[in-house]
Amino acid sequence: MADFTRGEIEETLAEFTRRADAAADSGDWSEWSEMFTEDAHYLEHHLGEFHGRAAILEWITATMAEWPASEMVAFPTDWHLIDVEAGRVVTKIRNRFADPGDGSIHQPSNLTILEYAGDGRWKSEEDVYNPASFGQEVAAWIRRKKELAAGS
Repeated sequence: MADFTRGEIEETLAEFTRRADAAADSGDWSEWSEMFTEDAHYLEHHLGEFHGRAAILEWITATMAEWPASEMVAFPTDWHLIDVEAGRVVTKIRNRFADPGDGSIHQPSNLTILEYAGDGRWKSEEDVYNPASFGQEVAAWIRRKKELAAGS
């Protein structure tokens, strides 16, 4: 039997998304990282593996401060599945880039697997995506920004 309810996990996921969007706006990822346990494990297949909340915060702060990641403005979810018994969430997240200037939306996606620890915290996150297709979508956004800048 699970120690948590679907509602608790849903609320934690909604808060996690809210904090990610706020962090993208402010550049301060500390409140987002507080949603991980002290000993959390984060696996980002292309960028590395991180152990502990402090390491996760250090990595996400540096990564999201660098261009083009610094141009990500929101992380809307397309869908999510919750396995209450396992305390696990699988969700499709969009990594939305700032409007290049024409109102178009550029948002490569990834699947994220989260393991819930209780008390509004995650014990692990794993991001799964194809770096080649993710990179192609980022390149399309960059091209569009350049085209629009050249036309002004």
